Amino acid sequence: MTLLADNITTEATEHLRLVDTHAAHNYSPLPVVLASAKGPWATDVDGRRYLDCLSGYSAVSFGHGNEEILAAARAQLERVTLTSRAFGHDQLGPFCAELAELVGKQMVLPMNTGAEAVETGIKVARKWGYEVKGVPDNQASIVVAAHNFHGRTTTVISFSDDEEARAGFGPYTPGFRAVPFGDAEALAAAIDETTVAVLLEPIQGEAGVILPPPGYLARVRELCDANNVLFIADEVQSGLARTGTTLACEHYGVVPDMYLLGKALGGGVMPVSAVVADPEVFQALRPGQHGSTFGGNPLACAVGRAVVGLLATGEYQRRARELGAHLEQGLRSLAGRGVTDVRCIGLWAGVDIDPALGSGREVCERLLAHGVLAKDTHGQTLRLGPPLVIQRDEVELAVAALGSALGELAGGK
Repeated sequence: MTLLADNITTEATEHLRLVDTHAAHNYSPLPVVLASAKGPWATDVDGRRYLDCLSGYSAVSFGHGNEEILAAARAQLERVTLTSRAFGHDQLGPFCAELAELVGKQMVLPMNTGAEAVETGIKVARKWGYEVKGVPDNQASIVVAAHNFHGRTTTVISFSDDEEARAGFGPYTPGFRAVPFGDAEALAAAIDETTVAVLLEPIQGEAGVILPPPGYLARVRELCDANNVLFIADEVQSGLARTGTTLACEHYGVVPDMYLLGKALGGGVMPVSAVVADPEVFQALRPGQHGSTFGGNPLACAVGRAVVGLLATGEYQRRARELGAHLEQGLRSLAGRGVTDVRCIGLWAGVDIDPALGSGREVCERLLAHGVLAKDTHGQTLRLGPPLVIQRDEVELAVAALGSALGELAGGK
């Protein structure tokens, strides 16, 4: 068959040329040029429609152009968009209160991107460690998990084991100890009197939607309690209904000391992130010690409030559970037909592809030709995370497209 890249139009080719010539090459996107989107569907410059099964790595969880979110943004655009935190505004207090209530904490520190939330969480944990726990100056350590993904800032890549993201960007920030994800005993051995926090994704997204083994997160909670250590859950990608609950930690019956939120919190409209914890965690942080020009701006808070309002209904959590079960059933039907493993929780799946058929990238290129947008990770894994507004028949369409793509690759071998 003819792949889309072989049949691309002059207009799309010119867009791709401009990107290749003038945009820094820090991504290797699929050869598609999107021009508009609505709900779970995106349309390219040539009018072709695609079922979006990535949803901006969960940043578009409520669908492209969600009317309730757009209405909140439009209304705020007409009033005031940015004041800086040098002054108060009428959206900040309600946003913080509503988000805190949603996740069961008391205080919110609003930021912009997920990586910024992670950096903020690290700073808060270190400050807490020095002023509350009593760790000697400049000795604070944080335990993290191998194969983690918490962003791409200099500090974060310092404790990454992804050499593609890390190599060539040193010197690296000290103060982190990595242990295998899911190994509670290794984590216990890594904690000492200098440890101020354990920073984990409850479900590892970039690694391929890796689920924790039974009892692991509960044991992490116990170890943190026993050693006066903060448990920080990076729910930037797993949080806000993606897995079928408001927060992924709920599946495992644990409550961390700090949540890091982002992506879906911006409703697909703008970057909004937050660090959420109780006053005991934030007590060491004082004015002037951390900030952000755009963090907690009126437009972001208005958008965030609309997102919290959608989540408060429970509808999106329910849809993720019910449609996620249907997605998992469909994906598992492909086992032995090019799929070697499936990990699915809510509307979020990691699908391992048999290397004999090809790479994850090759599968994504085939899916593109079938009108489905997806993304590979770590060579052989597909990540699927469609908007939570997807319909049952659209889930079936995505699974059928994957089956066709795998069949075509098998036929070409």
